[in-house]
Amino acid sequence: MRSDLSLTTDRPTFVAHLECSETGTRYPPDRIYGLSDVGKPLLVRYDLDGVARTVAPEALDARSPDLWRYRELLPVRHTEHITSLGETMTPLVDLPSVAGRLGVARLLVKDEGRLPTGSFKARGMTVAVSMARELGIRRLAMPSNGNAGAALAAYATRAGLEAYVFVPEDTPEVNVREIAHAGAKVFRVDGLIDEAGRIVAEGTERMGWFDLSTLKEPYRIEGKKTMGLELAEQLGWELPDVIFYPTGGGTGLIGMWKAFEELRTLGWTTGRPPRMVAVQAAGCAPIVKAWRDGATHAERWEDAHTIAAGIRVPAAIGDFLILRALRESGGFAIDVPDGEIVEASRELGSVEGLMTSPEGAATYAAYLRALAEGLVSTEDRVVLFNCGNGLKYPLPAAGRRIDKTAPDWALIADS
Repeated sequence: MRSDLSLTTDRPTFVAHLECSETGTRYPPDRIYGLSDVGKPLLVRYDLDGVARTVAPEALDARSPDLWRYRELLPVRHTEHITSLGETMTPLVDLPSVAGRLGVARLLVKDEGRLPTGSFKARGMTVAVSMARELGIRRLAMPSNGNAGAALAAYATRAGLEAYVFVPEDTPEVNVREIAHAGAKVFRVDGLIDEAGRIVAEGTERMGWFDLSTLKEPYRIEGKKTMGLELAEQLGWELPDVIFYPTGGGTGLIGMWKAFEELRTLGWTTGRPPRMVAVQAAGCAPIVKAWRDGATHAERWEDAHTIAAGIRVPAAIGDFLILRALRESGGFAIDVPDGEIVEASRELGSVEGLMTSPEGAATYAAYLRALAEGLVSTEDRVVLFNCGNGLKYPLPAAGRRIDKTAPDWALIADS
């Protein structure tokens, strides 16, 4: 298998049009867009009949194991515009000890922390930045809770583009420094991510940048949907029963649901699609509240707080798309307190040796709660998503001091 195949081989592309996610209004492709005319996210639509005539799922076996193997289902027209840092397929990691203790047949984690910049944000940014190059955009800006900003910084630098990132003041220091190290201009804002987003929106005309905020452009979701394409391929085109996904802005959940619809239309998968579960922290759970209230949109969550910074999104522009995916899939939304997130992280590390982000640990905490409440069964084939490398987050203090000349063997034995 050639490692450069996906990045050097020209392939036919099948973008048909863009579509308003609320009204269905169509827009011609290959132009610069933000939101639709009614202020809603735009979705890329493909000539799936053309895709089906051109490529079969088994043809992917000859391609390099990376995100760009799904080129016919991605929007970049010209190979020379692809901006890549090596977006490898991420592994599905079994949790045999946990599964045995819980009495479930199998429990899997899709570990997105193996991607460039250490998080799933690399998926959206490799496609969005590639499209920025293709459309002639030279300056980009976005708000971020950390990982998205780091991904934008890295891919923009790789593409030779200018990037500005605005983060909440309490964003973990490692994320802020990572953004700067990767070449972006980074600013701390005395507010939450939606308030940082207002600064980006206000600066669009003054600074001449393109707003790359979550779902305010059409292409990050196309990169994120490859999580669903990969998952289906890794499972032999047989989808799991339930997916637990850490949900802030919700691009990944919406993108995967879009991927499953495309795969079903292509005939690459059959049977019932997965039940999608939106996992939020109890300190910031606008989607959970809207779900429980039977609403189609979520109200802004006041006083948002959680250790899982990546899902601390008080208001999501794609709230109605998240809720639509939950209802269409027969899924649900669930929140977990920070204490359960911490314990879930500790258990995954000490029992399975798996290093997760707080957001990833939240999916395990949510799964335990859902299992106890009968929302999922021990027979369900479940995949949890870990969205980032746990080494990017603070860890509990550890390590007992001993005297090198007279080690305390009793202390060592009892530890």
